[in-house]
Amino acid sequence: MDEKDRLIRPTEGFFVPGKSVPADPVSLVEGVIEDGELTVKPLMVGKDIIFIEAFKGKGMIDPMHTHEDHESVGYLLSGRLRLVIGGEEFIAEPGDAWIHPRGVPHQSEGLEDSVQLEVKSPPRKTWYTDAEIAARNAR
Repeated sequence: MDEKDRLIRPTEGFFVPGKSVPADPVSLVEGVIEDGELTVKPLMVGKDIIFIEAFKGKGMIDPMHTHEDHESVGYLLSGRLRLVIGGEEFIAEPGDAWIHPRGVPHQSEGLEDSVQLEVKSPPRKTWYTDAEIAARNAR
């Protein structure tokens, strides 16, 4: 992913109704093809953070990858996920939280349909939506 593609414009205003933000289908994260259903809603973008809601379908596998330019903190709202972070395995249930420090390999698997919240700092767009991939392929 190009560095310019990773930059995301801050949200205008102080409030965003969640229903107004589309859940974009995603096929590629950090240059890795996702296996299964994944949607991302960038709910709020600040100068120093981004706040995301992500849906991961049961069986969705987010392959091992790292983030060299930001760290992420996740919180599971619903469902169950299998997480591998820095070689350690965890089963996340609603109310659980985790961190992906810079440079630490991590992956996840949807054991059930799951909704998670994620904060990235600094804000980075690490995904391509299906529409963005189609547009790039059409060039």
